[in-house]
Amino acid sequence: MIRRSVLLLEEEKASDTMENEEEQYLFEKMPVPRAVATLAVPTIISQVVTMIYNLADTFFVGQLGDPLMVAAVSLVSPWFNLLTALGNLFGLGGSSLISRMMGLKKHEDIKYVSAFSIWGGAAVTLLFSILTYLFRGPLLNFLGASPDTYSYAEDYLRWVVVFGGVPTMASLALGHLLRSEGHAKQASAGMMFGGILNVILDPVFIFGFHLNVAGAAMATALSNTASVVFFVVQYIRLRGNTSVSLNPRFFTFRFLRQVFSVGLASALATALGNASNMVMVHLASGYGDIPVAAYGVVKRIDQFPLNVSMGLCQGFMPLVGYNFASKDYGRMRKVSTFSWKVALIISACFIACFAAFAPQLLHLFIPEEQTSALGASFLRIACLAVPLTSVNFLISYTLQAMGKGVQSAALTFSRQGLLNIPLLIVMNLVFGLYGMIWTQLVVEIIMFPVSLMMYFHTFHKLRAEG
Repeated sequence: MIRRSVLLLEEEKASDTMENEEEQYLFEKMPVPRAVATLAVPTIISQVVTMIYNLADTFFVGQLGDPLMVAAVSLVSPWFNLLTALGNLFGLGGSSLISRMMGLKKHEDIKYVSAFSIWGGAAVTLLFSILTYLFRGPLLNFLGASPDTYSYAEDYLRWVVVFGGVPTMASLALGHLLRSEGHAKQASAGMMFGGILNVILDPVFIFGFHLNVAGAAMATALSNTASVVFFVVQYIRLRGNTSVSLNPRFFTFRFLRQVFSVGLASALATALGNASNMVMVHLASGYGDIPVAAYGVVKRIDQFPLNVSMGLCQGFMPLVGYNFASKDYGRMRKVSTFSWKVALIISACFIACFAAFAPQLLHLFIPEEQTSALGASFLRIACLAVPLTSVNFLISYTLQAMGKGVQSAALTFSRQGLLNIPLLIVMNLVFGLYGMIWTQLVVEIIMFPVSLMMYFHTFHKLRAEG
């Protein structure tokens, strides 16, 4: 009996040693393209699936042929996406710190960082959901709900944010934390599981139970809850091969500043991006419900290539953070530049696709002629900003992975706060509805050289210090 226990212990130690060696090879020795692909491909796939399930609500609601219902989903979407900001605040902030701790071989502190990220994020999100419910009336009026769209928008808001808020944030954060240790496949599987389930449940609730907009929202909330359950099971299975802990007894505020110093930059990017969308939707509502519906569909489609870039960002972040902490700046820079090239190639392919098939894509999502025709012209303009947006994202995420949260936040605030929102208002006043659609391209052109200067200045400073 004692001998068997000793043998089992030795096998467990050998397994842990092999796991650590594979992890070390991935972060330190594996060729850069292969290392990026190992972490980024599963993440990109999960982002694509996530995007598909985000599109699913708009797609299936659009099949009802009622622009008012599509407009209602479009109105609430920016507020729902603020849950992504909370997921990034705690999840990306925690995962960036965990990757750097791994590079410094400080594995013992990882359980405290992960416990704070999960339980702190859940508490803040619960407060966000409660406040959303209490102030739903003024909020929906601010978002641009008209008397015709108000009841649909209220139903969607209640399910995806009030009831589904904590599961949505938790699923995002759990995925980020898994990815930080190199478990990209498990992280991606969790996101894909929730996404595929949502695509299955949408038509069942919308058409089978005739719940319309509320059915789409219920499907999203239930899918994210199922995703959380999936992640918890994965953590239980990986118990011996991960330093991440979900145990609330490890909760501490000790690492709050370090988590938020990076997480705030990502959360700020998401929050200000959604604030821009809210302003855009609010201004578009002045032209009627059809432009709101058209813009909402275009924003979902245009987000597709950006989500691919986001998957690339989240994939390479552990590599950048690890090599930054271990002071292998050459490898860190190779990871970044390789990722930029990949992002530009992907973006070019999407622009060609959108330019060629814009009318067909819009008609697929909403068969109503006036809305799809207006949306097609919007899409051909909006997609032009995709390559520059992708590179600006990559630079910002590179800085976050290095722990340079202040620099990343400065870029984000300049891009979304100082430029995008004021320009939206000005372009609307000067050029009208189409002026707002051109705004994103103008912003990205201005910010591209600024982002490059920030990146090269930071890198040269690191090399000089080294």
